[in-house]
Amino acid sequence: MFSHVILGVNDLEASRKFYDALLGTLEIKPGVHNHNGVAGRYFYRTSTGTFGITTPINGEPATHGNGSTIGFTMQSPEQADAFHAAGVANGGTTCEDPPGWRDGSVGKLYLAYLRDPSGNKLCALFRQAK
Repeated sequence: MFSHVILGVNDLEASRKFYDALLGTLEIKPGVHNHNGVAGRYFYRTSTGTFGITTPINGEPATHGNGSTIGFTMQSPEQADAFHAAGVANGGTTCEDPPGWRDGSVGKLYLAYLRDPSGNKLCALFRQAK
């Protein structure tokens, strides 16, 4: 459904460090720098899409969306825990409930929430097979 997701960040290099570590737990290579004016941006590409970070082109501060969450598919609860731990160790902050299993209308899910250095909310999600 999505071709790409790009998040605005305020400190490009702190965010690059955060996302290099976070996405590295999913075996995604470090971001590739792409210039867009003075600061540039970083792209993380896979065969299924692109994730990017950039300072806002309009020069205004980046802000996170209140109520917005970007979810990343995990292959196991352990991978979700590694994703969460890498994020917290590299400038992110945990949010919501601690990582763990949740029962919901769509079945059993393992979720781990955190915020990146600019406040964007992320979720690691593992869906248990029925």
